[in-house]
Amino acid sequence: MTEKIHRARGEESARRGTGPVRAPVVRSDELGSFARGVLAERHPALVRQVRDAFPYGRRQHEALDVLLAEITDDVVGPLPAEDDDHDHAHWAAWGQEYFGGSWYDAPFLWAENYFYRRLLGAVGYFGTGPWRGVDPFAPSKRAELRGEAVEGELRALDALADAPAGRRGAALLHASLWGNRADLGFRISAGGPAESGVVAPALVADDSATLWQLLPAGSPATVAVVADNAGRELIPDLVLIDHLLGHGHAERVVLYVKPSPYFVSDAMTADVVDCLRRLVEAPGEAGRTGERLWTAMAAGAVEVRTHPFFCAPFPYEEMPDDLRKEFRGAALTILKGDLNYRRLVGDRRWGATDSFAGLTAHFPGAVAALRTLKSDVVVGLEPGVLDNLERSGAAWRTSGTHALIQARR
Repeated sequence: MTEKIHRARGEESARRGTGPVRAPVVRSDELGSFARGVLAERHPALVRQVRDAFPYGRRQHEALDVLLAEITDDVVGPLPAEDDDHDHAHWAAWGQEYFGGSWYDAPFLWAENYFYRRLLGAVGYFGTGPWRGVDPFAPSKRAELRGEAVEGELRALDALADAPAGRRGAALLHASLWGNRADLGFRISAGGPAESGVVAPALVADDSATLWQLLPAGSPATVAVVADNAGRELIPDLVLIDHLLGHGHAERVVLYVKPSPYFVSDAMTADVVDCLRRLVEAPGEAGRTGERLWTAMAAGAVEVRTHPFFCAPFPYEEMPDDLRKEFRGAALTILKGDLNYRRLVGDRRWGATDSFAGLTAHFPGAVAALRTLKSDVVVGLEPGVLDNLERSGAAWRTSGTHALIQARR
């Protein structure tokens, strides 16, 4: 895959004729920055949480200790020699200019991806032993899926069952956007009262009209959906997919998930299965939705796919040719979540009013981003919107209280 990615990088630069990109790459070397907080605080805490999540043996504990010490001492080490798995040679090439240096000097996107690869290696996820294929984040995913909040969100679907198609579609799009605030999205969009004391979060950009124009009813289109989180976010994604199929906005949907557990809550095939079972077991409209999706998967109208690139530390501009071809065949690709957004526009310090269309011109076909803002990168804002956000004094870029729907043909 390394060769394909580097070839794609060169071909794309030649095709666009853009030369070097001038916006600096996001790194974690700035004190007080969001990126630095992730590496300095979130990652060490996550190592400790993973250690406590399973009754790992001595080998896993020692490997986790090595990773924690490396993060604390701030020196990026290569994959251990004993971690000689399927992608060892790739990471040896991808990290050669960063090994021996500071985690904070490496590009933030690379450092985050590499941390999760090291974490999986430490717990034996890719190995030949008994912990092979055991998702270290599964307990938290499943606990969320079985929580009371999901019950309320599934019951809220009953209020939308007989709603006009346009109103239902808008509600489900916003539910998919907000993820773990999906219950609020269902109720507000369905015309019900919001919870007392809860203020609806703000959209900083809303191209939902363009998104629906790209998917006219009755179109024999294939739609690609690149998932982000499992659990409370994946369920609304699946419900939106059911709506697209049931109301003729798509004839077929390809749902892309991660091939390995990444970024704690990112969805894999096993998470899709867990969410489908949760839907099927539910009463009312949620259960009927689950049954329709189960049947659609059996008939090929919904297909789950993955690709190694989804766990590679590169932007979509550098995707390999085979994945580019798949996205080119879709009438629209919907990218979910913060990480997919950073990979789509490039994890660089763009100006917030820089053109979304221009920075996504490399993507093969029409594309839409549904994202709650949980990191610094954002583009495509109107100047007046940006001014109001900056004057608010809120941490609007990273707090998850704001979101966007951006699309380009």
